[in-house]
Amino acid sequence: MSDSNMHPIVERMMAADTMSQWLGIEVLESAPGVCRCSLEVREDMVNGFGIAHGAITYALADSTLAFAVNAQGRHAVSVTSTIQHLAPVMLGDTLHAEAILRAEGGRIVHVDVEVQNQKGTRVAWLTATGFKKSTSWT
Repeated sequence: MSDSNMHPIVERMMAADTMSQWLGIEVLESAPGVCRCSLEVREDMVNGFGIAHGAITYALADSTLAFAVNAQGRHAVSVTSTIQHLAPVMLGDTLHAEAILRAEGGRIVHVDVEVQNQKGTRVAWLTATGFKKSTSWT
């Protein structure tokens, strides 16, 4: 799963991340504190209203922020997160998520993730607080 745009830590994470693999997440860019990912909404991702289940958008945003923060070198997990669903996501849409590092301290990091569809419409916004553990990826 080697990709010149994928940070080595993100490459290791993706190799073991069966959820992100199942979703079909593609890492478009990753570096310490930076990540952009995408996925295409499949038939098995829509709910009874015929729109993508909110968990799909949430999972894409969550993986994107995890890759951005972990690429900084320390194991990191989200502690809290809130998502706003701003527009419906339809079957066949291609979603693009971008992590935006807002602030970080020694162990706490604040990250936003913007999710847009293929038309550039913002469909979701996730705000998260992460915790950087003392263990590292090296």
